[in-house]
Amino acid sequence: MGETTRTAGNGEGERYDAVVVGAGAAGLNAALVLGRARRRVAVVDAGEPRNAPAAHMHGYLSRDGMPPAALLAVGREEAARYGADLFDGWVEHIEPAEPAEPSGSGGSGGAGRSGFVVHLAGGPVLHARRVVVATGLRDGLPELPGLAERWGRDVLHCPYCHGWEVRDRPLGVLGTGPRAVDQALLLRQWSADVVLLAHTLVPTDAERERLAARGVRVVEGRIVRLVSDDGRLRGVELADGRTVPREAVFVSPQPVPRDALLLGLDCARDADGWVTTDRTGRTSLPGVWAVGNVADPRAQVVIAAGAGAAAGFALDHDLVAEDVDRAVERYRASGAALSV
Repeated sequence: MGETTRTAGNGEGERYDAVVVGAGAAGLNAALVLGRARRRVAVVDAGEPRNAPAAHMHGYLSRDGMPPAALLAVGREEAARYGADLFDGWVEHIEPAEPAEPSGSGGSGGAGRSGFVVHLAGGPVLHARRVVVATGLRDGLPELPGLAERWGRDVLHCPYCHGWEVRDRPLGVLGTGPRAVDQALLLRQWSADVVLLAHTLVPTDAERERLAARGVRVVEGRIVRLVSDDGRLRGVELADGRTVPREAVFVSPQPVPRDALLLGLDCARDADGWVTTDRTGRTSLPGVWAVGNVADPRAQVVIAAGAGAAAGFALDHDLVAEDVDRAVERYRASGAALSV
């Protein structure tokens, strides 16, 4: 059965066991697990995956080399197969719903008990007993001319994602952040020709010794721009006029979580500003889970998918606990009425 995508205007007032915000690997896997658990699920997606510039993804058993868009297309079809409603659009904000009934003893209680109201851009509203936020992050790139245009092609960030594809080629690491030295030492595993383009970075004597021992050259000088020709990176131009020939360069972007929805719900954060979760993605606010890159900047696709599955399992257990509490309340009320 194929996927049916709904517009962001035709779900007004509908009620779901869970609304998943974000249709990347984490969000779709959560929806898949919940759909198979016979939960009513909605998935809302703005269509801006982090890995859109990449031609292929790697390190995912059985899916190695698959285009990211193809994985998401299959994932959407699979979630829809189990009844998930898919909405294309933005979620503007989420708010806890007013309690519809008194909470019984036990169960999840609090906001998770009364649920949430999910407001989509354009006005439609979805009602959810639980929410999964899987909105990912954006990569804050250094402002160097020519860099953004090659991002995800031959300007890369993850050796485990892309190192094999550029193995044995002249590689560079841009000294734009504190992780550059470690990245250069790591990349030496894939190529014998690795240079650290120092730029604004000043390696310590100990770091220079480690780089030299590993066979990584340090090229001093500020970077002016990345030089491309015929749709390929050719090198890195320095302020003194030199161009260092490189076929690919690595850089550590600044991860910026797309966590405005979690901020609006006042979910707790760690000292670095990232939302805190337990091992299943459960946040400090009952009824809200955060999974994938919105909570873990290091999560590759396969890890994000696993996190989505873990959230789906935990969320369903949470719903079962609430369902049992409500059933007990009805059972007791029914028994009391019959005994009169």
